[in-house]
Amino acid sequence: MSILINQNTLVMTQGITGKTGQFHTRMCRDYANGKNCFVAGVNPKKSGENFEGIPIYATVEEARQETGATVSVIYVPPPFAAAAIDEAVAADLDLVICITEGIPVRDMVRTRYKMQGRRTRLIGPNCPGIITPDEIKIGIMPGYIHKKGRIGVVSRSGTLTYEAVAQLMELGLGQSTCIGIGGDPVNGLKHLDVMKLFNEDDGTDAVLMVGEIGGSDEEDCAYWIKDHMQKPVVGFIAGVTAPPGRRMGHAGAIISGGKGTAQEKIEVMEACGISVTRNPAEMGKLLKSVL
Repeated sequence: MSILINQNTLVMTQGITGKTGQFHTRMCRDYANGKNCFVAGVNPKKSGENFEGIPIYATVEEARQETGATVSVIYVPPPFAAAAIDEAVAADLDLVICITEGIPVRDMVRTRYKMQGRRTRLIGPNCPGIITPDEIKIGIMPGYIHKKGRIGVVSRSGTLTYEAVAQLMELGLGQSTCIGIGGDPVNGLKHLDVMKLFNEDDGTDAVLMVGEIGGSDEEDCAYWIKDHMQKPVVGFIAGVTAPPGRRMGHAGAIISGGKGTAQEKIEVMEACGISVTRNPAEMGKLLKSVL
C-alpha cells in the first residue's frame, strides 16, 4: 500500500509549458505507471494545445472536469505560484504538490489562510515531491534510486531525502512512500500529518523522519509519536550552521529565542522514544537496527 498517491492517481501539471514543467512532467510520465497517471496540463495561454500528447486546459477546474484528475503538481514561477495553489484548492482537488522555490512568504500566508476549512492537502512549496516507488512519482526526485518496500520516509530536506533512500536501498530496504515536505516557514503537510498517515498504512512497517533546525514541527510530531505511534520511528536532524553572512538553504531553518536548535529537537525526540542518529551516514543502518 501507500499514502496519498498510487498507480491509479490522475495528475495535472500547472506550468506544463515551461522548461522545468516540461522536463519533470516527461520524467514523471516515463516512470512506472506515469503514462496513465499524467493526464492534463494547465496554462490559460496554451489551452487547446498539448505537450507530447498530454492535453492542455485553460483552468484547473476544466482539467479536473475533462480528465478526472484529482492531484496537481505546480512548477509555476514564484510570483504566480501561490495563486496557482489557490486555483487548485478552489477546484477542490485532493492533493496539491508545489515544487516551486522562492515563493514570497506573504503570498503563502494568504494562501494558507484561504485553505482553512478546505479539504485539499498541500505538499510544499520548495519540495521535491512525493513518490510511491514502482507506481508513480510526482516531483523532481530521481526515480531510479527508489524501490517498492515497507519503509516510509518523510523529510524537510530534499537532498537528505535522496540520501536516506540511497542508504535504505544499500541495505535492501524498499519504501512504501517517500515525501519531501519542504523547508519553507509557511507550507502544507507537516511531519505530524504525514506520520499519522504512515501509522494507518498497512503497507508501512517503520518510518525514517528527517528534520532540520528551526521551528517546532519535529518536536510536535515526537510528542504525538510517543502517545500514538504503533510503528518504530528513527530520526535525523540536519543542524549544520551556515558560515557568517550566509543563510541556510531553507527559509524555515531559523532558530528563534534559543528554540528550534538541533540539540533541542534531538533531546525531545529521544525522550519520546525515537532513535536518533547524529551522523547522516547512519540513517539507514539505524532504521534497520530497529526493525
